[in-house]
Amino acid sequence: MSLRAVSVAALLSFGALSGSVFAQDNPMVGGAAMFADKNIVENAVNSADHTTLVAAVQAAGLVETLSGPGPFTVLAPTNEAFAALPAGTVENLLKPENKDMLTKILTCHVIAAKALSTDIVGMVEADGGEHVADTVGGCKLTLKAADGKVTITDENGTVANVTIADVIQSNGVIHVIDAVLTPKM
Repeated sequence: MSLRAVSVAALLSFGALSGSVFAQDNPMVGGAAMFADKNIVENAVNSADHTTLVAAVQAAGLVETLSGPGPFTVLAPTNEAFAALPAGTVENLLKPENKDMLTKILTCHVIAAKALSTDIVGMVEADGGEHVADTVGGCKLTLKAADGKVTITDENGTVANVTIADVIQSNGVIHVIDAVLTPKM
């Protein structure tokens, strides 16, 4: 075998390995591998735990935005989080006439920066125990970190726990949360 053939074979092997490394470095979400070389939307559609979020992102017309270059930190509520809202809330928000409110709620889950959990903990510590983050939707979220856990409190007092942190995306990072955050009403 020629030196060139060995080099090509080595590159192909590295390419195959690096594709699997991207998934191995990321936690599984909703039973699916998450790939660091895919964007937020490409990964989210594969999570069985985020079908409601994906439907909401589609209904709000945010697919193109969240597929864009970012960087974004997305606080991604699970289907369970949406199901915990009062009966009929999700169905009502998905109606075309409620697109503006849906968009506002969803963009209150997006920070226009890539903030890994270590970054969040650092900001919280630097600010004396809590850090206020502004979202794309104009909401202010209070971030706290204690005992290895990160919590996010919205302007209405709803507290969401980060249940899966640091799901790396090509255009940012996703942190899975267990509650839906809402703008001040």
